[in-house]
Amino acid sequence: MPSTLHRSARRETVAGYLFLLPSLFGVVLFLLVPIAVVIWLAFQKWDLIGDPSFVGFDNVSNVFKDGRFAHSLLVTTVFVAVALPAQTVVGLFLGTLLARGDRGASVFRLILLLPWVCAPLALGVVWKWILAPTDGLLNTVIGHRIEWLAEPKLVLPVLIFVSVWTNVGYVSLFFAAGLGAIPHDIVEASRIDGANTWQQFRHIKLPLLRPTTFFVLVTGMISSFQIFDTAYALAPNGGPQRAADVVSGRIYYEAFSSFQFGNAAVMALVLFFVLAVFTVAQQRYFSRRTSYELS
Repeated sequence: MPSTLHRSARRETVAGYLFLLPSLFGVVLFLLVPIAVVIWLAFQKWDLIGDPSFVGFDNVSNVFKDGRFAHSLLVTTVFVAVALPAQTVVGLFLGTLLARGDRGASVFRLILLLPWVCAPLALGVVWKWILAPTDGLLNTVIGHRIEWLAEPKLVLPVLIFVSVWTNVGYVSLFFAAGLGAIPHDIVEASRIDGANTWQQFRHIKLPLLRPTTFFVLVTGMISSFQIFDTAYALAPNGGPQRAADVVSGRIYYEAFSSFQFGNAAVMALVLFFVLAVFTVAQQRYFSRRTSYELS
């Protein structure tokens, strides 16, 4: 009998791995192999035409000596520090409205989600027309010529606004779903105890939304640090005085404009490290303050 059970368990284990094999193949082919290639490129000098040659840590030295990459990191950090809290707060407010289930909520939900499902590059082109200095829609409406995308002090705030406008619908839907999952009995009990609407939200709903907040912040941070399409459309080559020169754009231009693939690979690894550090920090913060059990 023990041998029969052992064979049965072995067959179940083999069957489980066979079912996992397609997913594991995808992970290896589309995640692990590209990461390995980027790490290999970081130690090579290659212009996509000649043969790659090993240069050791020269690419690392070049990247960290290059002030353009440090500037791109600073610009991206400012972008994330403004865009991520803005889209989270506005998304939470809109999600609260959606969770009320008022008439027209379905239409409002569809309108909010439309920008997020559209191609970011196409949205960037549309916004570039809206913000055009001469015949742009916005300048026509306000009756004043403003160089929205040619003024260094304006181009980054414009990029932040367009990014928040694009992602806020996605964030609001998650918060609406999180609010809808909170048991009504808990909220009703707090109301009976004398809690007003703000107290219910502050002390009951907001703490129970921490799993949703964690997911929204992590995914939002990753997408914000990796913003490229919108920046490429609105501010090619980083915009005026490279005021909107985000890291993903700098990686692209380093690889496909300067043909310095080794330097671009190092930049990509630095970005990966930054994302990993921030993700782990958020996970450690929320893991001590989040409860997934309501019973």
